[in-house]
Amino acid sequence: MEGRCAIVTGGGRGLGRAEALELARLGASVVVNDYGTAGRDGSGGTSEAPARQVADEIRAAGGEATAHHGDIADPSDARELVDLAVSRYGALDILVNNAGILRDRMVFSMTDDEWDSVIRVHLKGHFNTTRLAAAHWRQRAKADGDHSGGGRVYGRIVNTSSEAFLAGSPGQPNYAAAKGGIVGLTTSTARALARYGVTVNAICPRARTRMTEDVFAGHREPGEGRIDPLSPGHVAPLVGYLASPEGGGVNGQVLVVHGGMVAVVERPRVAARFDAREGAFSFTELHERLTPYFASRPAAETFAAPEILALGPPAP
Repeated sequence: MEGRCAIVTGGGRGLGRAEALELARLGASVVVNDYGTAGRDGSGGTSEAPARQVADEIRAAGGEATAHHGDIADPSDARELVDLAVSRYGALDILVNNAGILRDRMVFSMTDDEWDSVIRVHLKGHFNTTRLAAAHWRQRAKADGDHSGGGRVYGRIVNTSSEAFLAGSPGQPNYAAAKGGIVGLTTSTARALARYGVTVNAICPRARTRMTEDVFAGHREPGEGRIDPLSPGHVAPLVGYLASPEGGGVNGQVLVVHGGMVAVVERPRVAARFDAREGAFSFTELHERLTPYFASRPAAETFAAPEILALGPPAP
C-alpha cells in the first residue's frame, strides 16, 4: 500500500493502535486520530499523547504518520481530520473507524446521557468520517470519469461493529444498538459507493483492550512464548487485508475476528413464513398459526445469536 493514505480513528490504544501499526507496516501513510480520553467511558480529560505516541512509533520504524487529536463525533473535528489527511498526503484512500466508549447499564437503569453519549461516539462518529470520505471519493470519481461520477477510485472503509449486536448483550443496550447501526451504515454505504470502486466492510473483533477488560477479566494473558488469542495484533491483519488491493473483492460484509479465526457472518434469512388463508390475517388465525410455532422453539431463543460466541472461544 505504498503511496496510500489511511486514517485510523481511536488509533492511540488497543485495536486502533494495532491497526495503525499494521497499515504502516504494509506501506500506508497513517493519520492516527485519538481523542485521548482518560476513561473508557469518555470521562476525564483528553490528551494528545496517545495519538502522538503511535505516530512516533510508526515514524521510528521507518513509516510515515501524522497525529490528530480530535473528537470524531464532532462534525468539525471529523472534517479537520479528513482535510488533514488530504492536505498532508494528497488524498484519502483508507478509513478505519475504531473510536468508541462504553457506558454499560441495564436498559431499565440507563440514563439519557449514557444512551446518547455511546450512540454519539460510535454511530455518529462512524457516520461523520464516512460521509466525508464518501464525498471525497465521489468527487475524485467525477474528476476521473464523466459528470455522472462514472469514474472509479481506490477507497476502503473498515468499520468496527461488535458481537454485542449479534448476541444481544443484555447490559449494553446502547452499545449493542450502536454496533447494530454501524452494520446498517456499512451495508448501505457499501451499496452506494460500489459504483466508484470503494469497498465498505465491518469487523466484529474480540481482543483484550481497555474497552474489554471486564469482559475478559477471567482470561489471563498466557505465559512467555505462548500465543495470546486475545491480542489486538490478531485482528490487525484482517484490517490490513480489507484495506489492501487484494481485499478489493470483499464488499458489504460483516466478519467476526479473533485469535486465529475469521468468520463471515451470513445475512439474516427467513426462518419461517406464514400466509393468511383468506388474504389477510385475523387475530384468531395469527394465534392459531404463530403460537404453536414459537411454542416448539427453545424458550430463550430470540433473534439474537448467542452461539456466535462459541466460534473459537479464547483459551483460558
